[in-house]
Amino acid sequence: MTEEPRPTLEAVAARAGVSRATVSRVVNGDPGVREVLAEKVRRAVDELGYVPNRAARSLVTRRHDAVAVVIAEPETRVFADPFFALQLRGISKELTAHDIQLVLLLTEGRDDHERVGRYLAGGHVDGALVFSLHLDDPLPGIIRRAGVPTVFGGRPGWPEAEGGGPDAPYVDCDNRGGAREAVRHLVGLGRRRIAHITGALDQTSAVDRLDGYRDALPDVDPALIAEGDFTPAGGERAMRELLKREPELDAVFAANDLTASGALRVLRERGRRVPDDVAVVGFDDMLPVAEQTEPPLTTVRQDIEEMGRLMAGMLLRGRGVQERGAGTEGEGAVESGAGPAGVVLPTALVRRASA
Repeated sequence: MTEEPRPTLEAVAARAGVSRATVSRVVNGDPGVREVLAEKVRRAVDELGYVPNRAARSLVTRRHDAVAVVIAEPETRVFADPFFALQLRGISKELTAHDIQLVLLLTEGRDDHERVGRYLAGGHVDGALVFSLHLDDPLPGIIRRAGVPTVFGGRPGWPEAEGGGPDAPYVDCDNRGGAREAVRHLVGLGRRRIAHITGALDQTSAVDRLDGYRDALPDVDPALIAEGDFTPAGGERAMRELLKREPELDAVFAANDLTASGALRVLRERGRRVPDDVAVVGFDDMLPVAEQTEPPLTTVRQDIEEMGRLMAGMLLRGRGVQERGAGTEGEGAVESGAGPAGVVLPTALVRRASA
């Protein structure tokens, strides 16, 4: 049985009683077509089951209707950490609303960096959303040389020559302010030996949270700071180290919820009651983690999904494709601490049973 030929622009134009050029403008989202004609075209498209040829359309519009999401972490980390799922959900919702495809690219080593650079430079996507970067990561420079519009997740901390600097577009939360509020909460509970388990200190979010901790405790003993890596295992290692160095500590501010979950496990193993003996506060408010720890975790909430949505919206506005769907703005965003191209979202302390 022979396959029915696909409907063409000419067939849609004949059905609608308009020119081929008018059909092309409507299909490509051009707003300069009278509504009565646009409605005839849309009706003909539905009746014929016309599907635009994306490859042909990209030659005309110079858009590919695809955005690369580049996560600078190995797949084992990405698929184990709920943070990435939440951020991807926000990005996906925004891109879907504008009929844009998401292309996920993960990096684990030098070969992956080169692969991502080749793909971006090959003209397959209209832009890139990049997050979880490390300060020595070559990706910013690779992406800059690829020449694709880019929005970063997290405050850029790399040199301006490599795509950083005050004009690099980014979305972040108030990491420093949120950390400061968390530690002040512990001080208000009467805790005096407040430790901090950092995140990976080659990432700006971890550095900013450490700075917020020091803002609240400017004369803190360095022995109360242990380096983690934003993972449960890192939280366990750091908690054991802290208890060995400072057995009388009575509170812990962990750089994220996963780190806090690891710290809680060690405290439970050592017979330390939470919050009676040691109060614990995390950062993120990832509900799959924060509500299921024992006890439920007091933490600093950042709207991870909204950050992803805003990243995608910022990129799409920059590419002039906002007319494809409902517009979005960064409601609730604050400019404090952000550069001209940055959006910094507020945080809020969520009190549960751990502190």
